[in-house]
Amino acid sequence: MYLSRFRFNTARPGARRLLSSPQSLHAAVMSSFPHLLPTGSGSGAADGARVLWRLDRNAAAEVLLYVVSPDRPDMTHLVEQAGWPAAATAQAPGWQSRPYTPFLHRLTEGSVWAFRLTANPVHQIRRKEGEPTKRTAHLTPIHQMDWLLNPQRQERGGFLICEKPPDKRLLPGGTTHHNRPHHGDRYELMVRDQRNLSFPKQGPDNTSTRHRVTLVTVTYDGQLTVTDPDRLRATLTQGLGKAKAYGCGLMTLVPLPTTAR
Repeated sequence: MYLSRFRFNTARPGARRLLSSPQSLHAAVMSSFPHLLPTGSGSGAADGARVLWRLDRNAAAEVLLYVVSPDRPDMTHLVEQAGWPAAATAQAPGWQSRPYTPFLHRLTEGSVWAFRLTANPVHQIRRKEGEPTKRTAHLTPIHQMDWLLNPQRQERGGFLICEKPPDKRLLPGGTTHHNRPHHGDRYELMVRDQRNLSFPKQGPDNTSTRHRVTLVTVTYDGQLTVTDPDRLRATLTQGLGKAKAYGCGLMTLVPLPTTAR
């Protein structure tokens, strides 16, 4: 497995085109792997391997693409379209790729990490009795936090979101005036950067169909404790939640700052 990072040159038209279209960016990411044959969803490979990607919009001029993949990517086409091709060299081709497996093998039960995840938090609802359920996005921060804090989701994912020490909570008992747990106060978790996306779905011949893809994405930043290293490794390499073809599901970990330990 490999973890790769590419920085967009947001001043270039090619970068703006890719950043405005999740489908175009997904196609560009998958084009980095000539030996992977896309499945029907376009997210994986014939052998079950999966390519995950995520955009981190840290600032207007700092947009980073992260990719987790079974093979080392060749992002030359991204550098030519949306990077700094004149600055690329054999030693610094315009993106960075590192083996991911050694890091995954270092995960141990009980270790604590800072994490980032962009996801598509959804739930199933039934508007009328007797009707089939429909997948619907969570639209409020508290419900979006509920989605990630779901005990079954955390257990399957191999992690547990950390709670803040009592002396760092602003509200007594972590409650609001509605007497409901205030997740942002109780947990080391923040939800931000909600994006409401709607675009025509492309057919097999890359032409637009009448069907439109509509989804809501949010980014979670927080801290977690590893409860099951094997399950967490699967989460980090297979993704979490829906809409993986559109930049959702990729969780990354970084060591906690010394002051936070």
